[in-house]
Amino acid sequence: MKRPPVYWKKAKRTLSKRDFVLRKIIKKYKKGFLTTRNNPFFSLCRTIVGQQISTKAADSIWIKFEKKCKNNINPKTVIKIPSRNLKKAGLSRQKVSYLKNIAKAFTNKSFDVVKLKKMNDSDAINYITKLKGLGVWSAEMFLMFNLNRPNIFPLKDIGLLRAISKNYKTTYPPSKKILKKISKIHYGYRTVFTWYMWRSIDPSDVEY
Repeated sequence: MKRPPVYWKKAKRTLSKRDFVLRKIIKKYKKGFLTTRNNPFFSLCRTIVGQQISTKAADSIWIKFEKKCKNNINPKTVIKIPSRNLKKAGLSRQKVSYLKNIAKAFTNKSFDVVKLKKMNDSDAINYITKLKGLGVWSAEMFLMFNLNRPNIFPLKDIGLLRAISKNYKTTYPPSKKILKKISKIHYGYRTVFTWYMWRSIDPSDVEY
């Protein structure tokens, strides 16, 4: 049975007091919460597939990718599958190379998740982005969805920016001044804020 992060209830109470716009959204979507699969390799693969494409397109490609892996997504499986077969799942040549590179990093242990867990958010992002194919957005998704870090604010995420624009009735993309103000209000629990922003424009769960 999936459970919310330990900070989730407190975050909802705290943010509801700070922000009446968010309070309405939290009341509307009472049941959902951020989840984790507890599978770092799976999460990073999901993030690679979702880069720079719509959620719908990413979901479609992911289903085909899972089939190619025979529903057994792990480093050894991804390394063994010929690149041409992965391309048939709808993955670009670049994304195939990223997936292979990450699989190798897990296999040869040059990427150490245990070490990563002990780092603060900034150091963790720097560590993740050393892997070819993983930028700041990808690192932030990993920290949110795999490690459930509470204070991630992915400013390059189009869905988040769209939701802020819609809910706070401001321009798209929101100005730096607005984003700075929002960041300050929700500081400490910006992951929770981001999750509810996504939920406000798409009722289905976001998972990586």
